[in-house]
Amino acid sequence: MSGKRPYVSPLRRQAAAHTRAEILRCATDLFAERGYGRVTVADIASATGVSAKTVFASVGSKGAILNEIVDQGVVASDYQKTMRKLLTLRAPEAVLEALARGTRAGNEGQFRVHEAIRAALPVHENGEALWERATSAYREALRTAARHLHTLTPAPDRPEEETADLLWFWFGPTGWRTLVRENGWSWEQAEAFLLRTAVATLFPHACGGSRC
Repeated sequence: MSGKRPYVSPLRRQAAAHTRAEILRCATDLFAERGYGRVTVADIASATGVSAKTVFASVGSKGAILNEIVDQGVVASDYQKTMRKLLTLRAPEAVLEALARGTRAGNEGQFRVHEAIRAALPVHENGEALWERATSAYREALRTAARHLHTLTPAPDRPEEETADLLWFWFGPTGWRTLVRENGWSWEQAEAFLLRTAVATLFPHACGGSRC
């Protein structure tokens, strides 16, 4: 009996990775446009140009596809890079500027993913757990930003826990979506407004410039 491993060519592996990525991209678009409950694996296969069997073999069931979309969205948001930069800053307004810029980039770049997840919540078997999975790292990053702000001078004009809640209210996915999707603001308008609001609320006594 041979102990040799089966050979898998790099080209075949690359093709499989491309197919998987296309399945996830098409599924994201379909979930965002139609809603998770109205999309079948056959729909995803048709949009991707492969068979349903290939979808199952490459990613798995519809639930597994959604989980993969969530996990990839968290990584692609690149929130860790934003946080590494933010934690080196010592001026409170610079911290908020970095937070506004970074969360905008994450929400703008991952907008379709967020819409796909949001559309799945009402029909998912455990929507609360799905939302927690999608946002827990994001929310913890904003708590870290709040803790950092409270080490600076001046410190925010709110308790630390309240600062964290306000950062989530302004810079979390719902704040961005309300302004951009529901009210038709540009991302640039939303970023400027959220930053201005954060500075004026957290640092009212130090606020004397154009931001306030």
